[in-house]
Amino acid sequence: MFNKNHHKIWGFALLSLAYAGCKIPSIVQKTANNNTPNTYTNHTSDTTNVAKIKWKDYFKDQYLTNLIDTALQNNQELNITLQEIEIARNEVRTRKGELLPSVGLKAGAGLEKVGRYTSQGAGDASTEIKPGKEMPEPLPDYLVGLYANWEVDIWHKLRNSKKSAYTKYLSSVEGKNFVVTSLVAEVANSYYELLALDNQLDMVRKNIELQNNALAVVKLQKEAARVTELAVRKFEAEVLSSKSLEYEILQSITETENKINFLLGRYPQHIARNKSSFETGLANNLSTGIPSQLLANRPDIKQAELDLIAAKLDVKVAKAQFYPSFGISAALGFQAFNPSYLVKMPESMLYSIAGDVAAPLINRNAIKATYFTANAKQIQAVYQYERSILNGYMEVANQLASIENLGKSYDLKAQQVQALTQSIEISNDLFKSTRADYLEVLMTQRDALEAKLELIETKKQQFNAMVKVYQALGGGWTN
Repeated sequence: MFNKNHHKIWGFALLSLAYAGCKIPSIVQKTANNNTPNTYTNHTSDTTNVAKIKWKDYFKDQYLTNLIDTALQNNQELNITLQEIEIARNEVRTRKGELLPSVGLKAGAGLEKVGRYTSQGAGDASTEIKPGKEMPEPLPDYLVGLYANWEVDIWHKLRNSKKSAYTKYLSSVEGKNFVVTSLVAEVANSYYELLALDNQLDMVRKNIELQNNALAVVKLQKEAARVTELAVRKFEAEVLSSKSLEYEILQSITETENKINFLLGRYPQHIARNKSSFETGLANNLSTGIPSQLLANRPDIKQAELDLIAAKLDVKVAKAQFYPSFGISAALGFQAFNPSYLVKMPESMLYSIAGDVAAPLINRNAIKATYFTANAKQIQAVYQYERSILNGYMEVANQLASIENLGKSYDLKAQQVQALTQSIEISNDLFKSTRADYLEVLMTQRDALEAKLELIETKKQQFNAMVKVYQALGGGWTN
């Protein structure tokens, strides 16, 4: 009769646990849309993609590649990201360990004195330590044994947790690749900015020389009473303005050099560079491939995809919390009140094995909250994944348009510079023959300088656009 009732109680408990696991709240899930347009606007469907080119082959300037190589070794932000990868790798090891039994070794010694009028103290004391001697008080206790605990992963809660941790590890690797692409692009853009400033400095100094020559002519004409002191002062002011601009450019050069040094993880020093590479530029045969290749080439999109996979696994892990958990515990060792008895077999030997089933019945709000939070994060990850794809496409589209428009703008500015350069010679000749006012000479020189500086700035923007489209397509993280 006892066994029958005993089985009924266990059956009722198991049914209750199973019922508790079945009442799982419903959630609204979202499926990611990773469809992209077939081609970029006004571009072919050729799958040749510049993103596959290694950055050492994309950038031809040896000085620049040396700087990038140093940055990839010393940059603090990149090294911080590498530690994030190590943290994620250790998390995988932790989750993998949870799948295996937990085994430990225990050794201890103690002393116990119980009350005589207790259930333990009033028990049988017939065991002899030595023949004819009673049980001692207090009683020593010595123990050496192995203990093990293991959760049986029936619902794949631990497996999914390990898969999620591994996916997050892969995501951290893609995050590192994204930092690499950003670092490569930032160093390259700063390098071309430095070359542009060098060219602008040369242009300003040439202009100062030209203005000084014009000032000398004006002084001679004043002595000949062909112009007044006002003209001399105007030309002197223009020279001083150009010299002031020279120092502004020198300050910008210093700041840009220091910016590059910061990216390289070192204190300020001179940046070696090839000024002539500003004229040669990058290759114009830019192959963009097709938009769907962004999903495989851009690290940030791959990272968002992996984060989405991990978020879905986290939902499964949270869902498994509603189901009963099955655990097994065991122990094997030796225990005795005298150390010499620990080796006596089988009297001092102890062992145990037990299994348990547990599931929440009441107050499951915390588990529900975890489940709903995991699902909300999964939906967030879907939107982030879709957003990263859209952002990647927009970045490529913007840079392609920029390259095209900057090319047209550069051609027009080059014609403008040519016309104004010729105007300087004409205005000087006319001024010497008193057929032009000195203000016309000043305005022509000023307009020509501004146009030349703008031309250099446009050239720099062209370099930046070529770097940015390479980055936007997913290039720069392989060397």
